Amino acid sequence: MSATFLGMPGNFPENSQKAVQDSQLRYNLRKATHTIRGKRAGVVGELPDWAELRAAGKAIKDHTLRNLDRYLVQLERAVQDAGGTVHWARDAAEANRIVTGLVKATGEREVVKVKSMATQEIELNQALAAEGITAYETDLAELIVQLGDDFPSHILVPAIHRNRSEIREIFLEKMPKTPEGLTDDPPALAEAARLHLRERFLRSKVAISGANFMVAETGTLVVLESEGNGRMCLTLPETLISVVGIEKLLPSWRDLEVFLQLLPRSSTGERMNPYTSMWTGAVEGQDFHLVLLDNGRTGVLADEVGRQALRCIRCSACLNVCPVYERAGGHAYGSVYPGPIGAILTPQLRGMGSELDASLPYASSLCGACYDVCPVAIDIPEVLVDLRAKAPHAAAEKAGMKVAGWILDDHRRLAAAQRIASKVRGLVPKKRLPGPMSAWTDTRDVPEIPEESFRDWWERNERA
Repeated sequence: MSATFLGMPGNFPENSQKAVQDSQLRYNLRKATHTIRGKRAGVVGELPDWAELRAAGKAIKDHTLRNLDRYLVQLERAVQDAGGTVHWARDAAEANRIVTGLVKATGEREVVKVKSMATQEIELNQALAAEGITAYETDLAELIVQLGDDFPSHILVPAIHRNRSEIREIFLEKMPKTPEGLTDDPPALAEAARLHLRERFLRSKVAISGANFMVAETGTLVVLESEGNGRMCLTLPETLISVVGIEKLLPSWRDLEVFLQLLPRSSTGERMNPYTSMWTGAVEGQDFHLVLLDNGRTGVLADEVGRQALRCIRCSACLNVCPVYERAGGHAYGSVYPGPIGAILTPQLRGMGSELDASLPYASSLCGACYDVCPVAIDIPEVLVDLRAKAPHAAAEKAGMKVAGWILDDHRRLAAAQRIASKVRGLVPKKRLPGPMSAWTDTRDVPEIPEESFRDWWERNERA
């Protein structure tokens, strides 16, 4: 995985500080996330067994992850039996090499794409471009992002940071053959995109997709979407290449039934997606290739606390309730996976070697709203706290924690420290602490030290 998705310098606090100064961005984010949040609450409230469905989704995912090796082999066999070809990719470089090789073998120089976070994660579009191959995004939001030379900022709605006036300007400037008199009315914008994409669909002979789910027992892949672009990409081209993370696996069709209820309600606030496409192997003479992507996932699987992040079904419910995401937006996270899930998934996939990745576990207030809405019960706050403990810390901070641990480990040492603190309370600055502790007081008031500790007060009153 690349060092940073956006190539942005600094860390999350620096990036978010710039983002919160953009009032238009904050307005766009608040309006969109609150709308989706309200729709989700409505359709979830209709189901009396939502808690049981959520528990079932968690149990299925945990079982699959514990037996991932067995189910992956079963999936490979089923896909091959159905006429497809399976490729295994250890990392982004290998996945990009496989896909570019498959496209070049067809002799084509352009491909159409179904929205796929896995291909964004490995930066496939850039790898294809380096080989002289142009990738055209067909999801409306992804198309807006691509035409605007921008980056996705939301899992479900990549262009959530754009309003319709901005989208109109992008279309007028970057989209060929834009209809005359184009307004910012949503149907007009959608029609302009449809006309633009229809030509791509009819001309392209190679398509690249991801998948929301893979069913091990039959080798079936599943894509859920709202616009029909996915259906066009999956059926029209002569060659279909699907790049899918190994964690997207489900054992059986019965398991899929649970997630076809959980995902639409949690993502778009709908009872079911307008388009649910399923295909098994090479269908109707189409040449089908499945690229199974690891790219750090087995490392995440080995972490007893962090592995629950692999349950994620990319619904984005956690983003829509997160107070931090609502104000900072997705770009501040510097990853294709923004928001609470990105704050735990990205550092595990990429490691915390960079300043940006090391700061992501702190991109949260730990309010727990993300855990409450997660359809597969990922305890994001628990993972965030665990990652904070594993993140690199300054020498002064480590020394301070060591001293604090030594004091708190013995009640006599703690009592002595409290008495000393009471005696020197007049020397403690009221607003800002000196030296390495100054950053802590940049956003907090220095707590007032009492004249007497509770321990001493209790002993004195007990004696009295």
